[in-house]
Amino acid sequence: MSELYGQMDEHELRQEIANLREKARKAEQLGILNEFAVYERKALMVASYLIDPATITPGEMYRIDGTTDEYFKVDRLKGRFAWGYRLGSTQYEEALPISLLAPIKVGK
Repeated sequence: MSELYGQMDEHELRQEIANLREKARKAEQLGILNEFAVYERKALMVASYLIDPATITPGEMYRIDGTTDEYFKVDRLKGRFAWGYRLGSTQYEEALPISLLAPIKVGK
């Protein structure tokens, strides 16, 4: 892709996500799991460009999308990444693409 994700419109971003997921599906069928993981992560990154970073509030707790009981407290934002800590984790600070964050509060 010669165009930067930040310069794409919503339709182009959704098309890119569909292309990456198709490549991931084919890689999984062929048993190339490392390639599958790369395409899945890249699709998550592209999805982050569909989210307004202003909707992510530092100091708030978010559920990590795709999990039922993992939560992430956002300390700060940098680009399309939220930096913070997983709830109950002894790990150091980490960054997650904002597309992985789902609001806990109703109405958001």
